[in-house]
Amino acid sequence: MKAARWYKAKDIRVEEVTEPKPGAGQVKIKVKWAGICGSDLHEYVAGPIFVPVKTPHPVSHDIAPIVMGHEFSGEVFDVGEGVTRVKAGDRVVVEPILSCGKCDACLHGKYNLCDDLGFHGLSGGGGGFAAYTTVGERWVHKMPEGLSFEQGALVEPAAVALHAVRLSSLKAGGTAAVFGAGPIGLLVVEALKVAGASAIHVVELSPQRGAKALELGATSIIDPSKENAAARIRELTPGGVDVAFEVTGVPAVLQQCIDATRYEGETLIVSIWEKEAAFQPNTVVLKEKSLKGTIAYRDVFPAVMNLMVQGYFSADKLVTKRIELDDIVTQGFDTLVAEKSQIKILVRAPD
Repeated sequence: MKAARWYKAKDIRVEEVTEPKPGAGQVKIKVKWAGICGSDLHEYVAGPIFVPVKTPHPVSHDIAPIVMGHEFSGEVFDVGEGVTRVKAGDRVVVEPILSCGKCDACLHGKYNLCDDLGFHGLSGGGGGFAAYTTVGERWVHKMPEGLSFEQGALVEPAAVALHAVRLSSLKAGGTAAVFGAGPIGLLVVEALKVAGASAIHVVELSPQRGAKALELGATSIIDPSKENAAARIRELTPGGVDVAFEVTGVPAVLQQCIDATRYEGETLIVSIWEKEAAFQPNTVVLKEKSLKGTIAYRDVFPAVMNLMVQGYFSADKLVTKRIELDDIVTQGFDTLVAEKSQIKILVRAPD
C-alpha cells in the first residue's frame, strides 16, 4: 500500500509499504481522511522529537523510517482475534496514544502521562498517512451518526484543546488569553466558549487566522508586531486574565503569557517546543502565579464528538485545504511552512 514515511527532518517520502494485518486485539482501519498536525510539522522542520531514531520506541518497537499521521478517521476493515467493541464497516476515529500500561501514571488512569508516552503515527506502529493502519481495540472510538469522516479527522486536535481547557483553572465567567491562533489555538478558543469564558483575547500575527478566531468566538485580536500584547490584555481585562494559553512554541511568548495574567493567574503551556524558553521567575513569585503543562488528552474523545454533533469544532470553518497523499510534502508540509494563512490541511487516503 502507499504511505508517507518520515526518514529525517525535511525528508518525508510517499512510497509503497507492506499492508498491515490485525493481530489479536487489534483493529485494521481503512483510512479516509488524516490531518497534518503541528506536531507533524515540528518533526518535518526540526525533528526528531517523538520519532524514534536511535533506539526503537519501547511500546511500538519501531524505529525510523516510520509512517506518519495521528489525526485520522476511517472505517473498520477487519478485526483481530478477541475484538468485540467494533466490527467491519463501523465508522471510527483513533485515539493515537502509545502507553505502557504499567508505569505509575498508567496505573492511575493517566495514560497520557506515561513514562514511555508515544503516538501512533509519530512514534511508530503505523499511521494515518496511509491506505490502512492497525491499532489496539482500546484506542478505537465509534463516530456518532451524522459526523463526517472529514469531521472525524479533527477529533484528535479538538481533544488536545478540550483537555487543555479542562486542565486549566478557568471557571465559567472567567477570562482567558490565547497566544497563537493556529489550529490548536483556534480549537482552544472554541473550547473556552464551551467552558463559559466571558472574554477571550487572542494574540496572533496572521490577519487571516485572527479573523478566524473572531469568527469562532474571540473577544479581541491583538497583533504583537504592532503593540505590546501583554500590556494590551491588561488594559482590556484590568490586572490581566485568569488563564493564558501558550500555543505558539516561540520562546519569547512564554514571558508574555505570564505577564498577561492577573495575580494568582495561570499560564497553561500547550505547545511542543523545539528550543528552550526562559522567563523571569520573579514575575511568577511576586504575584503567586502558576505555570502548568498539558500533553495530548485522556478520556475526552467521546465528549469531543458529542460537542461536534452540536456544531462545535466544525471542519467547514477550520479546514483550508484538502490534498492527495502523493502531494503531502509539496502541498501539505511545505505549504504550512510558507503560508501562515493556512489552518488545517486534510489528506485524503489512497484507495
